[in-house]
Amino acid sequence: MNTFKLNLLVLAFGLSVAGGAMAQTLSKDDYKAAKQKISADYKAAKAGCDSLASNAKDICVVEAKGNEKVAMAELEARNMPTSKTLYNVRMAKAQAAYGVSKERCDDLSGNPKDVCVKEAKSIRTAAEADAKVQMKTTDANATAASKTNAARSTANDTVVDARKDASTDKTAALYKVEQEKCDAFAGDAKTACLDRAKVNFGKP
Repeated sequence: MNTFKLNLLVLAFGLSVAGGAMAQTLSKDDYKAAKQKISADYKAAKAGCDSLASNAKDICVVEAKGNEKVAMAELEARNMPTSKTLYNVRMAKAQAAYGVSKERCDDLSGNPKDVCVKEAKSIRTAAEADAKVQMKTTDANATAASKTNAARSTANDTVVDARKDASTDKTAALYKVEQEKCDAFAGDAKTACLDRAKVNFGKP
């Protein structure tokens, strides 16, 4: 599976992240009913996988489980919208997308499979890094809003550091993808491929 398709998968899991912060706290009965619906939806989806076979069935089961975890995280965010619960939604979506992507890689073999897995991990790393940046940004802004200019400066530094960390994590993951692609070659061709990857990513 190419990077474009993997990004589409992450996007599909990520469409409703922003909505949680606007929702009102649920009543106990509504919360309980929502949990029961999520459980019922998961069981129905998992049962629907029984008509499939081999890796198609595995993908179906992983997707059903991922959807359940995302739905639960979204429910918690609707019930108590905070930077942490919204962060948990983003992380659940990243993990769910990765689980399905990785399972799809089992349809491949050899180096294409290895590259597929590395690409899936790379996109998960990017999504998780963005989730951390968003949470730290939200928390820093909230703190700064209630304090002095010095606190605002500290908050800005926190956001900058978080973005740097996210960029570092994303670059490292992409570099691993390029290294894995080089395994398709041998001898001088592989060495040249690895050298190009080092140059492109500023590695010594």
